[in-house]
Amino acid sequence: MIPEADILVVGGGLGGVAAALAACRAGRSVVLTEETDWIGGQLTSQAVPPDEHPWVEQFGTTASYRRLREEIRRYYRHWYPLRAEASALTDLNPGAGRVSKLCHEPKVALAVLEGMLAPHRAAGRLTVLTEHRPVSAESDNDVVRSVTLKDLRDGTRRTLTARYVLDATETGELLHLAGVEHANGAEARAEFDEPHAPDEAQPLNQQGITVCFALSHHEGEDHTIDRPDDYAFWRGYRPSFWPGPLLGFEAPDPRTLEPVPRTFVPNPDLDPLGVSADQSSDAGDKELWGFRRILARKLHAPGAFDSDITLVNWPLNDYWLKPYIGRESEALREARQLSLSLLYWLQTEAPRADGGTGFPGLRIRPDVTGTADGLAKAAYVRESRRIKAVTTVTEHDVAIDMVGPYGGTRHRDSVGVGGYRIDLHPSTGGDNYIDIGSVPFEIPLGALVPRRVRNLLPAGKNIGTTHITNGCYRLHPVEWNVGEVAGALAAHCVAEDVEPHQVQAEDKRFEEFARLLDRAGVQRHWPDVRGY
Repeated sequence: MIPEADILVVGGGLGGVAAALAACRAGRSVVLTEETDWIGGQLTSQAVPPDEHPWVEQFGTTASYRRLREEIRRYYRHWYPLRAEASALTDLNPGAGRVSKLCHEPKVALAVLEGMLAPHRAAGRLTVLTEHRPVSAESDNDVVRSVTLKDLRDGTRRTLTARYVLDATETGELLHLAGVEHANGAEARAEFDEPHAPDEAQPLNQQGITVCFALSHHEGEDHTIDRPDDYAFWRGYRPSFWPGPLLGFEAPDPRTLEPVPRTFVPNPDLDPLGVSADQSSDAGDKELWGFRRILARKLHAPGAFDSDITLVNWPLNDYWLKPYIGRESEALREARQLSLSLLYWLQTEAPRADGGTGFPGLRIRPDVTGTADGLAKAAYVRESRRIKAVTTVTEHDVAIDMVGPYGGTRHRDSVGVGGYRIDLHPSTGGDNYIDIGSVPFEIPLGALVPRRVRNLLPAGKNIGTTHITNGCYRLHPVEWNVGEVAGALAAHCVAEDVEPHQVQAEDKRFEEFARLLDRAGVQRHWPDVRGY
């Protein structure tokens, strides 16, 4: 029997978990659902180490996100055979990857997130339904009345009601099911006058997805997989905007679009303590093995691990032939085939530094991803449906070329902060990378409030951004911040018998809510830092 709850959070990614935690801390009852059997989304089921701004160790996140990061480090210090000098680092980077100051294994994040939810489940405030997907929603008079979910294990359907419904799905699925006004793909330039928007609206022009996987390398062994069904296609595929075959070590630099060779040397001898992860000075993506390494063997006692583990989320396995939203099953099958084809190419044909070809010692790691075939449980989805919001964040608010390195829109109703370049991967509309310098930004509450519907809130990448600005608002700490605020706002509205539109529009009501966020450690404004 599923208890009736104050708040229903559909989607158990980072935004959904943060939303559930915030609502439970406020004393509300919550049901949290998730399509896979792992909560955590980007960090776990999608297997993507965090993409974060360069100030993340000092400021620029919520207190609960900092706790998540520190508990991940604590897990490694407590359970792993770290070298003493590694364990003593306050800014320990377990994988010594270059994409983030905290690269780690998906299962460690899962254990920490489960631990954060555990007391609320024990208290009966929180019910978690994994392997449940929303299939329909009923709305009336601008209110979402119910959501029906399908249990993916046995097909059972459950219809749930709650005073507030939060859409924390990876694709903004509830916006579609509940008939909430939303945008999909690229807006026309005329809508917001964004310099990088296309002349005409392109709803099917969406950022590519990636099916990630983890690898270790064992010299002298042969772990070559069976040749994938679509290998011939992917081996011969040459995108028109690419310098050569997609399965090759030369790819565009995202910032300049100039052809740049990538290097691939498994298990390098360099001391991982010397790795610096700072996206503002070096994207770090030219050396593939170390880019998203999630376990560095040399951080541990000699002999504890015979290989590093690296996470494969590279230009070589970004998939953009079909839009994911609207054609999920087709796109996912082809994206999985691309990733398996990349692995097979690496094992059999990839050029080696010693002049040979192929790395048969590469072993895909099902134990890391929690799947039978070693591919991540879910695709890494960069771009969601986005609500038509009271406030839409546009390129004019955040792009360095438009606001200057210390500019950026200051919002009266700021409920958080974030920072990242506007980073759009190649898209289903045939666009190459769009990678633009941006400034540290604020998250306006108006971007979380739908223009019409009164009891549904976005809690992830589905807030009121555009195709362009989604490129910097989509990353891990911002998704967490958005989810945390959505959960806190829903709980506040239940407690005070007000609606989100009132909290956003009325100064006195917003100031009262902002004080709650301040006490919870939600940073709402930046110190004086420069964009990049």
